Amino acid sequence: VQLVESGGGLVPPGGSLKLSCAASGFDFSDAAMTWVRQAPGKGLEWLGGIYNHGGTYYADSVRGRFTISRDNAKNTVYLHMNNLRPEDSAVYYCTIGAEAPPGQGTQVTVSS
Repeated sequence: VQLVESGGGLVPPGGSLKLSCAASGFDFSDAAMTWVRQAPGKGLEWLGGIYNHGGTYYADSVRGRFTISRDNAKNTVYLHMNNLRPEDSAVYYCTIGAEAPPGQGTQVTVSS
């Protein structure tokens, strides 16, 4: 299993970013995928996920600002983030279901 996150960076408050997670080594089209994040000194925070059929679910902290989508033809899951806040600064990871994220993550910093 390999999951490679990308798309992070520095963005001002109120800005937007689109993160990508490229998957390989398993049947991606049959997997529920999840996004989580970890801020400095804090534990993993679950953000939401997308079922293999495309249904989505979100944590209250990001609902209405973040959207998860997937492209099964590209074996990729996305996290679209809008109206970013400084407290959204963290390393963002994707994972399969409730498993611990195997990748390196991508850093998102929200600051003016």
